[in-house]
Amino acid sequence: MAERQRLSHDAIARERDLASLAEHVRERDPDRFLAALFAPARHREALFTLIAYNAELARAREAASNPIAAMIRLQWWRDVIEEARIGRPSRRHEVAEPVHAAIVAGALDAETLLALADAREAETEDDGIPTAAAFATYLRSTAGGMAVASARLLGAQPAWLPLIERLGAGYGLAGVLRSVPHQAHAGRCLLPGGSLAELGLTREGVIAAPDTAAPLIRAMAEEGFARLAEARAQARRTLPRAMLAAVLPAVLAGRDFARLAKGAPTPPVRGFADRASLMLAGLRGRL
Repeated sequence: MAERQRLSHDAIARERDLASLAEHVRERDPDRFLAALFAPARHREALFTLIAYNAELARAREAASNPIAAMIRLQWWRDVIEEARIGRPSRRHEVAEPVHAAIVAGALDAETLLALADAREAETEDDGIPTAAAFATYLRSTAGGMAVASARLLGAQPAWLPLIERLGAGYGLAGVLRSVPHQAHAGRCLLPGGSLAELGLTREGVIAAPDTAAPLIRAMAEEGFARLAEARAQARRTLPRAMLAAVLPAVLAGRDFARLAKGAPTPPVRGFADRASLMLAGLRGRL
């Protein structure tokens, strides 16, 4: 009887911890939270943990007062991963603790998590992202890398990963484009310097007047929409339903690109139509 009571208590505590983690993810990354709901139940806790970790990395520069402080935050997370890998106790932190547990349990791969942290260093550079090629690498390594990490967690075959990376990078591009005003308000610009220069623009100019980047945003959105449509069509032919949780944010990217290409505003908070589009795609099992 005592053993059954202990197991019941442990199960209740675990459910409470999972609910707390899910709520944290819903607040920090609502797009990926909705997508994660379509993951098989056995993978959902690890996926929530991965999303929470990625959200902390994404906040490193936003929450820091300067690039050096952002680098320190990224190193803090690298230390969390290394400590889990060598068997040290977890740090007391609402995300570090589940990340530590997931690494120890083998649910998350330490090297993958370190690569996601490394990719965020591009956001800490004083001079921004210099070229279109460097920008593409940044998108593949951050949002693309996150999609790949999610897909691996869900049991993806290696042959599917390049396509999944493209879909994730597309979501990342849409996120950068829709956040230009917000980034400018914070004194930052992630648009590639070479692309800005081709239109006679500078990072400093966009930070001072974000509307000046409108022609570049429209052009990048049009190209992004076309490439994403091609990738989504390929995904419908090749990716199984089990991969949906990793790639569903591409549905939102398509809607963002359509608005941005027309110069229409993109609301900072998702409306009902956006959320419903992702949920409907998930219910249909079709990207």
